[in-house]
Amino acid sequence: MRKFFATGAIALAAAVTTSLAFGPAAIAADEPKLPELHWHFEGPFGTYDRAAAQRGYQVYKEVCSACHSMSLLAYRNLMEIGLTENQVKGLIADIQLPDIGDDGAAIERPARLSDHFRKPFANALAAAAANGGKAPPDLSVMIKARDGGPDYVYGLLTGYVDYDALSPDAKAKLNKELDIDPSTFAFGKDDNFNKYFPGHRIAMPPPLSDGKVTYVDGTKATLDQEARDVVEFLAFAADPHLEDRNRVGIRVILFLLVLAGFVYAVKRQIWANKH
Repeated sequence: MRKFFATGAIALAAAVTTSLAFGPAAIAADEPKLPELHWHFEGPFGTYDRAAAQRGYQVYKEVCSACHSMSLLAYRNLMEIGLTENQVKGLIADIQLPDIGDDGAAIERPARLSDHFRKPFANALAAAAANGGKAPPDLSVMIKARDGGPDYVYGLLTGYVDYDALSPDAKAKLNKELDIDPSTFAFGKDDNFNKYFPGHRIAMPPPLSDGKVTYVDGTKATLDQEARDVVEFLAFAADPHLEDRNRVGIRVILFLLVLAGFVYAVKRQIWANKH
């Protein structure tokens, strides 16, 4: 019996060692280290920066929405980032959505608050045909769908490098930093180099740049600012109930602490004369 348990323990240790050596942790170790930023919505007391989220929606609408859908979000959800009903109606006043008229014919009508965000393409086949054979992903839960979440999305948006324009020394330094073997790294004319995208070759050209948008609130639109703002908006889209959940969690913890103190006091009272 002891021999059986010893053999089992050795096998378990070997399995754990193998999973650590060849599993996701080992794979992740080969990937470039993502930028680590402070996000308002992280942690048990996390909240959304509503001004940043509103700017992020502007970036999405003016830049990202040309290719990427957000099918799980409705226009009325924009009121949850601090916009009034009239402000949202003003933002969507120029948006036309496909619908079916009373006579059964296809029509275009103005967007309503209850409508989900307009899709840039009629279907996945049309999206793929317009984007080199691969449909751009929906961004509704992108922050939760990628390892690294907001840091990955921020890194992707800011990690573009003009690889071919680098000097030989700069290219060698980057290859060493990212562990790239130049003899096997094939970089096509339609590829874009990105430090944080797996494989570093991405079909999407850099979507953001300094001055890509003109913010309504007057904030200076640098690449860093645009990336931070759109990540804030995408984080809200992926988890719109985060703040409510955090508030409930804090109340539950406080209640449990008070209950624990009460139970301890009762225990002391009951057992006071037993010793």
